[in-house]
Amino acid sequence: MTATTNESQETNMTATQAEAEAAPRESDLRIVQRVVFPANRDLDTLPLYVDPDTNKIRKQEENGPAVVQAVGMARKLHPEDILDRGSVQVRRGERLSFGSYFNAFPASYWRKWTIATKTVLHIETEGEGTVIVYRSNARGAAQRVDSILVEGNASNDFELTLAPFGDGGWYWFDLIAGGDGMTLKKAHWAVASEGRPQGKVTLGVTTFNRADYCLETIKAIDADSGLRGILAELIIVDQGNKKVADEDGFDSVAASMGDQLRIINQGNLGGSGGFARNMYEMLVSDKSDYVMLLDDDIELETEGVMRAVAFADLCRKPTIVGGHMFDMYNKSVLHAYAEVVNFYRFLWGPVEGLGNHDFSAEGLRSTPLLHRRWDADYNGWWMCLIPKAVVEEIGLSLPVFIKWDDAEYSLRARAAGYPTVTLPGAAVWHVSWADKDDSVDWQAYYHERNRLIAALLHSPFPKGGRIFRESLNTDIKHLVSMQYYPEQARIMALRDVLEGPSKLHEQLPTTMPKLRTMREDFVDSQVKTDPGAFPEVFRKRPPKKPQTYKQPGALGLLPWAVKTVLKQTIAPVRESAHSNPEAHVAHQDGKWWSLAHLDSAVVSNADGTGASWYRRDPKLVRKMLAETAQLHAQLFSNWETLRAQYRDALPEITSMDSWRETFEASEPKQ
Repeated sequence: MTATTNESQETNMTATQAEAEAAPRESDLRIVQRVVFPANRDLDTLPLYVDPDTNKIRKQEENGPAVVQAVGMARKLHPEDILDRGSVQVRRGERLSFGSYFNAFPASYWRKWTIATKTVLHIETEGEGTVIVYRSNARGAAQRVDSILVEGNASNDFELTLAPFGDGGWYWFDLIAGGDGMTLKKAHWAVASEGRPQGKVTLGVTTFNRADYCLETIKAIDADSGLRGILAELIIVDQGNKKVADEDGFDSVAASMGDQLRIINQGNLGGSGGFARNMYEMLVSDKSDYVMLLDDDIELETEGVMRAVAFADLCRKPTIVGGHMFDMYNKSVLHAYAEVVNFYRFLWGPVEGLGNHDFSAEGLRSTPLLHRRWDADYNGWWMCLIPKAVVEEIGLSLPVFIKWDDAEYSLRARAAGYPTVTLPGAAVWHVSWADKDDSVDWQAYYHERNRLIAALLHSPFPKGGRIFRESLNTDIKHLVSMQYYPEQARIMALRDVLEGPSKLHEQLPTTMPKLRTMREDFVDSQVKTDPGAFPEVFRKRPPKKPQTYKQPGALGLLPWAVKTVLKQTIAPVRESAHSNPEAHVAHQDGKWWSLAHLDSAVVSNADGTGASWYRRDPKLVRKMLAETAQLHAQLFSNWETLRAQYRDALPEITSMDSWRETFEASEPKQ
C-alpha cells in the first residue's frame, strides 16, 4: 500500500477498512534506519551508500548459474550532488539505486529476530520523477513491489510486509529523475514499536596509545545529535601512556559533550580488561540498557549505532547485536559478513565465501550470497552491542588478552539463551590485519592459550575434537619453518593452560612483558628495517632447478612430514648457512612447505617494513619438539579435569568482584 501527498496534486491512495485497521498507527512507528550519505563525502565509501551497479542485478537461478538482470541505465553518483547527510540530488534523466549496504533494508534480519511484521518506507522528494520499490529473495532475485510518479514536493509512505523474508532478502528503492531532475530530501524505514521504550546506550572504547583515533571517534559522536539523544555515556578506558585527554582539540570536544563523556585511566589490561571495565561501569552507573564495545582504531558510522540500538530494542529476547568491519585503507571492502565457530576444530572465521567482499566491484544487488540471511556465532568487538540483561546474567569478559574474548562471550551468552546477530547496515571502518601475520609474533601465545581455554569451556566434543591434532600440527609447522620464537610462546601458553584458571587475572598485566623480553633470545623475531642489514645470499650448491615448492597433498603428507622432521632434528646445517642466508623469501612465499627446504633465509614481514633472518637449529628443534609433545600429552590426559576446573571457575573469574579487584590493582600510581 502507498500513501501519497503532493502539493501540486491532491490525490491520495486510500486503504480498505481492513487494511486501515491493520496498519500501524503513525504514533507507534519507530524510525529504525535513516537513508544517509557519507558524512565527509568520501568517494571511497560511496559504493556502500549508493549501489554502483545501477544497470544490472546478478540473479541466481535455482540449480543454475547467476545471470544478469537489467534494471536501468548505468549512472554514477556525482559527489557534488550529495547535499547533506540525508539529502541527494538526482540529475535529469538519471537513475539512482539505494539497493546498497547502508541504505537497503535488511528485511530478513528484522523478520527473524524482532517483533516487527511490517516496515514503512517514508520518502520525501522534490521535483519530477519516479520512485520504484524493490525487494529480493534469499537467492538474490529482485522483484518490483511498487512505484509512483511524483512531482513538486511529495511525501510517500510504502507499507511493506516482512512475511516473505524467512530465509533472506532486502527492500530498497530507486529514484529516476524526470525532465527537471529531482531531489531526495529525506527517507527512512520505520516499524511498529508496540509500546517498547527507546533504549539508552553506553559506548565503551578501550585504547592503548591510539589517542588520535579516539579523538576522532569522540568528535563524530559529538556531532551527531541523533546519537547524542540515545547516549547515556561515552567511556574511554585509556590504558596507554599517550593519553587521549592530552590531544589537541580534546578540551573543546569534552566541553561540548559534558557529562556524556568520561575518561578512565587504568593500567594495561589488554582489550578484555578495557572492555570488561566498560561493562562494569555500565552496570555500576545504571544509566543505560546496553553497552556497545568499540575498538580504538576505527572510523565510526554513527547511524549504525542508532540502528543497532533500535534493532536490540525490538528483538524478541535480549540479543547481542554486532556490526560489520570494513577495511580502513580500502573502504569498500568488507572483512566478513558473518563469523562462526567450527566446533570440531574449535576455530573461528567467516562463513565460506563471505570474507573480504569489495562492494565497489560488486554491489549488494549483484551479489546473491549477501541476500541470504546468515546467522553468526559471535561478533568481533570492533563494534558490538551487549544488553545489560546479558551482562548481569553471564558476567563480564573472560580475563584473556586479544584473542577469543569476543567469540567466547557470545558462546557463553548463547548457552544462556541469548543469540548474537551481525546486523547489516551497522558498521565501522577498522585498521585491517590483512598486512599482519600475528601467528609469528608474540600473539602466537594468545592464539594458542585462549583457543584452548575457549575449547575447554565450550567444546561439545571429547578431548576438544580436532584441537589436539591441529595444535601439534601448528607446532611442527613453526619448527620446520625455523620460527622458534612463536613456538616458544606456544609452549609457554600450554604450560599456562595446564596451570588452570586461577592465575588468569594475575597474568593480564604480566604476560606481555615476558613475551617481549623473550623475543630478544630468538633471531627469527629480530626484525631489521634496513634492506642492507643482512649478508648477501649465498649457497655453495644452489638447486639444479628453480625452487617451486608446493604444499604436500593428503597422500604424500605423512612421508613428507617424517622426512622433513628427521632433517630438521638430525641433519647438520650447511656450513655456509651460518654466515649467509640461502635465500630471500617474500612474506607471501614463506610457507612451511617451502621454508622447510632451507637452512637459513631472510624472510620479509607481513607489512613489508622489515625482515628477519631465520636459521635452522637442530638442537633447539629437538628440545622444543620434546617439550611440546610432553605438554600435549599432559593436556590430553588431563583434559576432563581441566575442563571441569575452567567451567567451575568461569562464574567467579568473570564476576564483578573479581574484575573489581583487578581494576583496583591496576590503578595508576599517583
